Amino acid sequence: MPGVVHIVDDDVSFRTAVERRLTKAGYGVATYASAEHLLDRLPSDSILGCILLDVRIPGMSGPQLQRRLSELGSTLPIIFLSGYPDIPTTVRTIKAGAVNFLTKPISSEELLPAIEQAIALHTSKYRQKTMLDIVRTHLAALTPRERQVFNFVIRGATNKHAARALGCTERTIKAHRHRLMEKMQVQCLAELVSVAERIGVLM
Repeated sequence: MPGVVHIVDDDVSFRTAVERRLTKAGYGVATYASAEHLLDRLPSDSILGCILLDVRIPGMSGPQLQRRLSELGSTLPIIFLSGYPDIPTTVRTIKAGAVNFLTKPISSEELLPAIEQAIALHTSKYRQKTMLDIVRTHLAALTPRERQVFNFVIRGATNKHAARALGCTERTIKAHRHRLMEKMQVQCLAELVSVAERIGVLM
């Protein structure tokens, strides 16, 4: 199955029609009458998919749900739908990370490629998030002293400089450096600096 599409729209006939189209195209489909309904059954990031989200829904609006999902750390791409599109809303939601903004009524020729693109994006985003989570786990496994050496190393300090700052010998720094490289599962300094940048340790 190519992924699960989560449809959030208060229009029952629209949800049913789109669900039928997507099921026929081979997608798994979950439908929600409101933003709150989706939050109650929060989709897992580990299952490939995307969200088709109506801008105007009773209760929490589409853009408000987008913000809430972002706060919760969801990587599911969002495609916004609207029967009454306006440029400020379109710009605001795209700036906030939406991958597309489609106008109702939507043809299959327009909808299916948009969903395919969103799910492909989710694949790469989820892979990246998983990789960063692994790096953060490795970082958490460092001892306090290894973490201090790590902070010196990623900022280009020499063993001599780090030894002087930490009040130990260069040989000790080399030993810590070797162990932390093993724990971080990197082969060289450039790779260590790269992973530090990716997880936001080195800004």
